[in-house]
Amino acid sequence: MSAIVTLHPARWWHALPDGRIQCDLCPRDCQLHEGQRGACFVRQVVDGAMQLTTYGRSSGFCIDPVEKKPLNHFYPGSSILSFGTAGCNLACRFCQNWDISKSRDMDRLMDSASPAAIARAARQHGADSVAYTYNDPVIFAEYAIDTALACRELSVRNVAVTAGYIHAQPAREFFAVMDAANVDLKAFTEDFYHKLCVGHLQPVLDILAYIHHETDCWLEITTLLIPGHNDSPAEINELATWIARELGPDVPLHFTAFHPDWKMDDLPPTPPATLIQARRIALDAGLHHVYTGNVHDAEGGTTFCPNCRAALIVRDWYDIRRYDLTAEGRCPHCTTAIAGRFGRTLGRDGKAFGARRMPVRIAA
Repeated sequence: MSAIVTLHPARWWHALPDGRIQCDLCPRDCQLHEGQRGACFVRQVVDGAMQLTTYGRSSGFCIDPVEKKPLNHFYPGSSILSFGTAGCNLACRFCQNWDISKSRDMDRLMDSASPAAIARAARQHGADSVAYTYNDPVIFAEYAIDTALACRELSVRNVAVTAGYIHAQPAREFFAVMDAANVDLKAFTEDFYHKLCVGHLQPVLDILAYIHHETDCWLEITTLLIPGHNDSPAEINELATWIARELGPDVPLHFTAFHPDWKMDDLPPTPPATLIQARRIALDAGLHHVYTGNVHDAEGGTTFCPNCRAALIVRDWYDIRRYDLTAEGRCPHCTTAIAGRFGRTLGRDGKAFGARRMPVRIAA
């Protein structure tokens, strides 16, 4: 039995003189006839108007540690209620969540929940934040924005995990209600974006600059290093140098390990040595906080004071083993302020959530 699709009016579109509808959400600028879906698959022209077909429906809900997003400077040790829908507006051949983001099967969206229900569930389960993740939340921006507003009414924070492939006007409305974002900077060449993502690099760089300079949203960046495609020392240096110059040295950068998946299952996993080298290159380029992910690397998971180099937050994967920041988010050894959003205690009631993953069901 096929799932019932509930349509919700989409924003950010306009009618063309030839009768088609152009979606103005992202740089793909899909121009669609009646009944057609955009490249993201979840935005469809119905009765002459753009509709979102996944509003209120999710591929599942889970409570995770905030470090899994990954966010290392946004209330460390706290818990976050994560969810996504289906579809994506990029076509990355290396997608690590392809079963969700590439899905054309609406039956996958078995969990239904209103924005208010999600906000209530976050409070009931003790989650400090809600993460819009798994697939890219910009394609379900209407649902994400409404949920974020409901969360704010209950003092629950909002986090976007996104590739940042979105036009300026919807970006202003989307990031205005987000408290933090981790943006995937896939690579630092147009060739990579064009051939492996069917997209473009510059719109992502523009969004990174916008988030950091023009919003109150805390920003961290992730780059998945793929052997032979975006892991050369020269490209890593160029990427890190751009971040240091255009965004500043305090924006955290995460290098994570690729594993063979989707349409690039013929490549080897990223060697840990590649991530460790990338971290060193980025630090040498002037960045203060560079991390490695998806590998065991104690140094690459630790937050160091950029002034005295004291180890302030020591992590083992998603577990925090030591937390040595003052209540004001400063190094206790030299009083340097550490960039980020920090609470007066670690996690909830002074205890980190840890590496647990807790699936939850939400009543619609």
